[in-house]
Formats: sequence, C-alpha cells, structure tokens
Amino acid sequence: MALSLFYSFIPKTLESFDNRLRDYMFILRGEQPDSGNVVIIDLDDKSLKEVGQWPWSRDVVSQILINLTNAGVGLIAFDIVFAEEDRTNPVKLLKKLDIKTNKEIPDYDYMFASTVAQTPTILGYQFQLSKDDFLETRAPDIPAIFIEKNRNDFNKDMVIKAHGTILNIPWVQDNAYSSGFFNNVPDESGVVRSVPLVIRYDDQIYPSLALEIIRTISDKKKVYINYDDNGVSNIQVGDYHIPTDRYGRSIINFRGGTKTFNYISASNIVNNSFNPKDIEGKIAIIGTSAAGLLDLRAIPFESIYPGVEVHANLIDNILTQNFISKPSWADGLNLLHIIILSSLVILLVAYLPVVISMSLIAIIFASDMYLIFTILFEHGLILNILFPILTIVVATMASLTLNYLLETRQTQAIKHKFASKVSKEVMESLIDNQDEDGFAAMSKEITVFFSDVRGFTNISEAMPNAKLLIEFLNEYMDPMTDIIIKEKGTVDKFIGDAIMAYWNAPGDVPDHANRALIATMEQLHLLDDLNTKLKKDPRFESVVAMSKKNNVDVIDIGIGLNTGVAVAGEMGSSQRSDYTVIGDPINLGARLESLCKYYNSKCNISNFTKEQIPQEDYIFRFLDLVTVKGKSEPIEIWQVIDYNRDTTYHTLYKVSRSRLDEELELYNHAISLYKDANFKDALKIFQDIENWEDKTNKNIYKIYIQRCEHYIEEPPKNFTGVFVHTTKG
Repeated sequence: MALSLFYSFIPKTLESFDNRLRDYMFILRGEQPDSGNVVIIDLDDKSLKEVGQWPWSRDVVSQILINLTNAGVGLIAFDIVFAEEDRTNPVKLLKKLDIKTNKEIPDYDYMFASTVAQTPTILGYQFQLSKDDFLETRAPDIPAIFIEKNRNDFNKDMVIKAHGTILNIPWVQDNAYSSGFFNNVPDESGVVRSVPLVIRYDDQIYPSLALEIIRTISDKKKVYINYDDNGVSNIQVGDYHIPTDRYGRSIINFRGGTKTFNYISASNIVNNSFNPKDIEGKIAIIGTSAAGLLDLRAIPFESIYPGVEVHANLIDNILTQNFISKPSWADGLNLLHIIILSSLVILLVAYLPVVISMSLIAIIFASDMYLIFTILFEHGLILNILFPILTIVVATMASLTLNYLLETRQTQAIKHKFASKVSKEVMESLIDNQDEDGFAAMSKEITVFFSDVRGFTNISEAMPNAKLLIEFLNEYMDPMTDIIIKEKGTVDKFIGDAIMAYWNAPGDVPDHANRALIATMEQLHLLDDLNTKLKKDPRFESVVAMSKKNNVDVIDIGIGLNTGVAVAGEMGSSQRSDYTVIGDPINLGARLESLCKYYNSKCNISNFTKEQIPQEDYIFRFLDLVTVKGKSEPIEIWQVIDYNRDTTYHTLYKVSRSRLDEELELYNHAISLYKDANFKDALKIFQDIENWEDKTNKNIYKIYIQRCEHYIEEPPKNFTGVFVHTTKG
C-alpha cells in the first residue's frame, strides 16, 4: 500500500531511473530492421570535406533537391532551417559592392526558393520554447486543419506551448508546400525518448516535421487531436493512429543505434554518384551526423546520436504502426501490478519455507521482468519497471521481518505447558516392576504419534481468558487421549496443543503400527462430533465466531506417524524423571506431522510405517520422496486418506468414492510420469486436477505444478525425484 501511494506521487528522479532501466531493455532487445521507407541524406564529414564548410551556397542545396527529384524520390524533408540569406549569393555580393546586377546574375536564394516550390519538399523550422529575448513571432502557414476533439477546461493546456519561432527566410518559407518543426525535447536526464508531434503557438496547432510528412503522403487535410481526461490521447491522420502521452508527444520505438537507417552522403547526391534505387519512392530527410554541426543527441542506445535519425525512427514507427506508448490507464495497471506482486510475495513468505519461498520469489522476479520486456516490445505498452523491483524487495524484507516478530511473540506466548501425562499401561508397569530394572534404557522398535491443532494461535487469541482456554483444551484432549489408550498407546506428553504418543513400549504391542493408525483414523472421524459439541457450548462462542469468520472448523488437526528403532527408558534427573523415547524415528515423526500443512493432508506416515500396515484396509496417496532437515537418506511420505470401507461417501473429505478413485488414478499416473522426469505430461494432469472443485487435496497439485514448471524451465541432471526439506514445515 505504501509503495502504491508512493507510486502515485513518483518523484522525477525515480521516473528518470525507471527510464534508464527501460533503456537497458532496448539494449537487451538489440537492433531491429526498419521498413526501408526512409533514407537519410547526410551532411557528414565527407561532404563537408568535399563540398566545403556549412552552410553551403543555395545553388548546391538546390542541386541536391533536383538530383533527388530526378531519381524519383517520394518526398524530401529538411532537418535544417535556412534562417539567414545565402552569404555567397552573387546578387547579394554585387549589391554589397554597389555593382549593378542583371537577369544573367544568378540569385541563389531565389533559385533555392524556386526549386523548393517545384520539388516534393517540406521545410523544417524550430519553435523557441523558452521566453528568450529577441523572439521572432512570425508563424508558418500550414495547409492543414487541426481538429481538437474532447478538449475542455481540464485538459486544454496539456500541449506544449511555444513563445517564438525560427523560420526559413520568407521567400523560401513562402514557396514551400508546407513545413514542420523539428524540435527534439530531451527528458530530465538529457535523453531523447519522445518527440512532440504538435506544439501550440498563438493558440494555433502546428505539426512536427514527422507528422507533416505523414499528413502529406496521406494526402489528408484534417488532423485529429483526440483528448481524454488526462490530456492528449492520440493523433489521427487518415488511417494512421498515433498514440501519444498526455502532452502530445510520441514515445519513440528506436530501431537501434546510429546508422540503423540507410545513410547516403550528401556529397554523393551533389555529384549525382548514387544509386537511384536507394532513393526511388522513399522519404529522404536531409540532416547531419557531423559532430561540428552540433545536431547530436543522447538516446536509449547511445549517448551520441544524430538528431536527424530521431525523426527517421518516428516516421518509421508511424508508417509501420509499430509504437510503444504509455496510455493514461497504464498508471492504474501499474498500481494493480504493485498490489498483486506485494500480495503474492507476502503469501509466499507467510505460507512456505524460506528456501522455497525465496526460490519462488526469484522466479517471480525473473518472470515479471520478462513479462514487462515482452509487453514493451511485443505489445508496445510501457509499464513501470522500478516499482515492481522495489515491491518485490520491500515486500520480501517486510514479510520476513514480520514473520520473525510473530514467531518470537508466539514463542513467548507458548511457555505455559500442560503437565506430562502417563498412560495407564505405564502406571501399571511401574507398579508391577518396582523392584526390577524394567525401565532401563533399551533399543526397541516403536511407532511414534504426533498430532497438532491447526490455527491454535487464533484459538488462544479468541479466548477471553486462560481458564476457558484450558477448559477448551481439555474438551479436546480427553477424548483424543482415550482413543490412544484404547488402542494400547502411551501418551508421552502434551506440548501446548500437541500430543506425543507411542506404541510398543514399555509393553509389547505386536501390531503397533496398525494400532497407531487406527487411533489416528478414529481421532479424525471424531472431529465432526467434537466440533458439533463445541459449537453448541456457550463457553466457546468467541472461538466459534472466529472459526466462522475464517471459514474453518473449530478444531482441525494434523497427525504424523513413523516407525523405527528408538531408545526407550526412564530419563530425567534424580528429582524428576519420566519414561519416554528418543532417537531419529521420533524426530522424523514430528517432521511428518509438521508437513501436514505443507501437503494439505490430515495424516502423514512414512514408508517404514506403511510397510507394517495391512494395505487393503486403507486408502493411500503417495505424497513425496524427500530428505528432511538433518537427514541425508530419502524417505517416502504417504497420506492416509481414510479407511478402505465399502462406502459410496467418505466423510473425512466429503467426496464420493468413485470421484476419489478417479482422482487418485489420475494423480498416481502423474506421479509416475514425474518420477520418470516426464514433467510436461505430468504437469498437464496436475493442472487438470487442480481445476477440480471437489479435489481432496488443495496443496499437492500446486506443489507439483510449481516443481514441474521449474524443471521444465531448468531441466535437472540425474533426476531422482528426491525433494529436500530444509525446514521442519
């Protein structure tokens, strides 16, 4: 939100920096071919050396026009203004020497004016945009009608205004069919990125050289200047629609660096030593690339660029209708872009492990830059580059900081724990083995159980006092503990809202893995009745209201099971001890429970547990082949969906058995393709199921879609299907 507000009042310095980032995109794109309709007659260093220093006598310039016309040129335009009389004019020199002249003495200025009138020539001139002294006020005559549509009191002053003119000498200016100004106005950084198509002078509209060339070759009298609420929207000449910014400037889609267009030395035209095919039917712009004539500009591609080629680029853009523009609604799109990016980054950091979220954010950054690049050059739309970069960086840092503060707060809040609870079996064993060393530490295969209440922080915050929170937990813990004990399990401890239990210690439970899974399924099936009971209990109305607001059950849990050899025995100090279990299987069981959130499952088990369970009694879903934090050997993670009962409807996932079977069949096929590194075919199936409204898992398809897309973009070497979890969740 802060960045959105900042964007609305973007400082000029940041706008300039954004333009420089876009310049790099031009360089990255590289040069593009022009249409071949524009040729530049260059007063280059070679011409100045062969013909003489500029300005040349007007008879030489007239010869250029004649030779171009004889070669079949389509139109000639001057990126030069002849503001003074020819100092080499014989008539002028004789008059200065007080020598009588006659009709045989050539008048170069008259000759040039006559040639301009008899050739397809458009003159150039300049507007004076600052209020300097000695302003010339004479205005050119333009044989066109300018119609300003939708101009009103709010947008009427957007077109650039001039304060004076620098025109050609009158008898040359008056003999031309038309003329256009060739002002190039750099932005704040001194780079020419746009050119004004129209300028207002004495409340009249005048066209640029490029616009007048287009109007002339279109043979149209009317030019439409279309306004919207922000200013000028576009300019229309016949079939040519030219998008502009609000000031009537066209942003140039530069084809490349210097001499992207065809250059012909002016001396070759004077000497008539050129190929007429290079001229025939084309628009010839007469200008200069010579450094000494000071018509050099900075553009996105380079810092020294002939001004005449700026006009060539603009004309070529209009002829091919290949523009880049920033319409008035682009600001709204940029704001939406910022909001979407920031929301996406915040969600990734909030709900995914740091390594995964940072990787995805890096992918989002690269994809977003590619999107902006594509939109710029394939669709001609300018979007802000700087603020998306700032959005991703600021949103990431802010989210990480906020997560750290929240985790610190939760850590401080969850210091109050329930006392450890010993199961009935443990108590009986203590009594029966008082004189024996039955509780000495030993290695034993066990099945460990971890469960956790989802959204417990929200529940605790919704509770009006600690007493009610304890009562609420007891309503949940009592039936869950009873189920564990009924299935011959040992409740090891309560950790806040979590329960840790295990089977096959201290007493032997031959079918301990299956008993643990039966207890898990019974707890999950009990949740519907338990939630119904809690909703009717007036003590917990604040929690019920919170759950309705968040559209979640009052209580929902995730359970992880793992089977393996652990150390079981009495552990502690001489003052206080307890019978418990330790070892890698316990750590893995805890990891499996925490990964329920990641995989959107209610029960995760390892392949070690699955191997000891009657396969026909349950419905399974393969989730992943992973290595978890602190382990190098991969394990299989399986989701136990429900009992494999003969029923048409599964209460845990509210879906028909036929639909569930269909989903799992497609999913298992996609997993097989994924394991075989056939990511494209797997991706299609994952995407298809992701679009189902009644799918039984909200996360697993997104996970594999992201992985497939990543591996398609960056194919792995020696793919094993193993995913590395570097955090607990």
